[in-house]
Amino acid sequence: MDPDEDEAPSPERNETPAERLDRNWAELLQELRVTQTGIQLLSGFLLILPFQTRFGDIDPALVGVFLAAVLLAVLSTALVLAPVTAHRLLFRRHEKDVLVNLGTVMAKAGLACLALTVGLVATLVVGVVVGLVAGIVTGGVSLLVFAVLWVVLPLALVHRRERRPYA
Repeated sequence: MDPDEDEAPSPERNETPAERLDRNWAELLQELRVTQTGIQLLSGFLLILPFQTRFGDIDPALVGVFLAAVLLAVLSTALVLAPVTAHRLLFRRHEKDVLVNLGTVMAKAGLACLALTVGLVATLVVGVVVGLVAGIVTGGVSLLVFAVLWVVLPLALVHRRERRPYA
């Protein structure tokens, strides 16, 4: 999906390009606020795990899962915070279009990393509680759920709408 798609004139709205960019930026910031809270909570959970007494007893494969989850949580955090830091750098330079496009790409990448992180955390938790195989299955199912809810379903709804004849 092209980040510039939302720049096309919309028959439902009577707004200037600048107003559209301002609206898009405000909507993106709201989405990032919600995402940042979840990532911060998840990262905090991951950061305390190595200091638990049972952590040294977990399967070495689950240690690898844990490390991958931590790295992806860090990457998710960097990606969803990038638009905010870019805003500070581009403030008052009349580059809102660059900011909105960058923010859109970073938010999508951050959400993808977040989904992977949650899948790995599900793998880790179930792997420790039930066993490695159950953890891997749970992580795979988690990723499938994210893919369906975050990608397949929205695209299917748009595709269905595009196929409908207009009245």
